[in-house]
Amino acid sequence: MDEKPILVADDDAHTVELVSLYLRRAGYRVETACDGDETLRKTRESSPALIVLDIMMPGPDGLQICRKLRGQVPILLLTARASDIDRIAGLRLGADDYVTKPFNPDELVARVAAVLRRTGSGAATRTERVQVGSLSMDIDCREARLGEKVVPLTPREFDLLLAFAHFPNVVLDRDRLLDLAWGTSFYGHRTVDVHVARLREKLADHGHGVRIETVWGTGYRLVPEN
Repeated sequence: MDEKPILVADDDAHTVELVSLYLRRAGYRVETACDGDETLRKTRESSPALIVLDIMMPGPDGLQICRKLRGQVPILLLTARASDIDRIAGLRLGADDYVTKPFNPDELVARVAAVLRRTGSGAATRTERVQVGSLSMDIDCREARLGEKVVPLTPREFDLLLAFAHFPNVVLDRDRLLDLAWGTSFYGHRTVDVHVARLREKLADHGHGVRIETVWGTGYRLVPEN
């Protein structure tokens, strides 16, 4: 097996023990972490071959960690949050696979092996883009364009627009937008409203192609214009 460890990151001690047991039985070396900060620290220290990562953890959550480590290490998300938006968001933010709780430990080990095969050290680096109407977002360069015009965005504005762009025409409430863009631990609903207003102004100033609609009593959605 790979000499690099598998890092199991979850704040539930039973899950960590179960996953670690089955991975060790399969011949992997295992390290563990119980919160987001410890996960990032151990990733820097031990350069794991793969992270089995829970979404809901203290400190930076799983989606924030996916965003931060994108392209640096394979990630298998392990979480009780089974909605389509959570699953798709995790994959689009950089996760390589997604397993929901409760899970079959043998299946999880098989998925770990499959991810490691797919993401071998010789895997090519991809430039990732998201396209909605005439809006194009280069994730690696963190650049947004409407047609040929670059839209000047702050880091928070870029992250919020990217959350919208991953789910065009889907109504996202403020809690979901906070989670997808920045993490609910750090910001409040007023932050979403302020940044949506700024995004609307900048999108309008740089041409047409997409707009952010308010769905009263629910949230917002990004709509491509014909």
